[in-house]
Amino acid sequence: MADFPTTQFIDGPDSRPWRGGLAAVRGRFLAPRWRRTTTPPPPPDEQRGTELSSLSPSLLQDLMRFDRAGSTHRELLEVLAACLRHTQPLSISAALGHQPLTLSIFPQQHQAHCQWSLAELLSHDLKLLQVLQVQPASQRPSGSGDAAGADALAHSMPLDALLWGVALLGGRSTLLPELAGQAAYRLVPGVNLRALEMPAALAAASERLRGQSRNLREIASWPGLNAERAMRLLNALYLQSGLIVSRSHPAATNEGWSGYSA
Repeated sequence: MADFPTTQFIDGPDSRPWRGGLAAVRGRFLAPRWRRTTTPPPPPDEQRGTELSSLSPSLLQDLMRFDRAGSTHRELLEVLAACLRHTQPLSISAALGHQPLTLSIFPQQHQAHCQWSLAELLSHDLKLLQVLQVQPASQRPSGSGDAAGADALAHSMPLDALLWGVALLGGRSTLLPELAGQAAYRLVPGVNLRALEMPAALAAASERLRGQSRNLREIASWPGLNAERAMRLLNALYLQSGLIVSRSHPAATNEGWSGYSA
């Protein structure tokens, strides 16, 4: 099997009917961890924009993978990764402690909007962030020419910087499913990471990944890294479309290592 870049985005939302239909999972995805409300639900004809069933079937199925894996709540990184793969603008309602937070994600424009600045968002403990609701974005990205559709109060931020920060500081400390298993990793040739802020140990590790495929056990042994920091780095590089994963490379041998079973 040849090496392949791991972030091959879908050109657009997949409108094909999902096997089994959406009705079977609608109630499951309106559980409290997805949607919390203190008011009665709106009439059926007004609910289309507020239910997860308004997402494309392929995106909904992608998000369901984590539910089947037994997750107790949805991690922001999982939702962001799915948003990128399906190139569907999303509005993500979340809570950080007792503070509500709304993120509008525009993958094709590489933008994100939030009522906080990026620096303010990353200054909080992102491990405490909980995703409450996911729905298609109702706003427009900056520069769309639609002043009424854009949120004038929101801070616009580079999506790459947000993805990098959430991968390194957020609640998910294990590999995304696309990266887990017996594999070796290296950087996509020519990928530019200079605009991203990273500690010296991660910068050095990223440079070492440019020349040769390495497995997770080896990466975790590098100076300044451990298993968790190595997995966070690989997740972060993946979300920058900067990682190549090989399942057949000779280095892809970590049989029995606990880093892959997490």
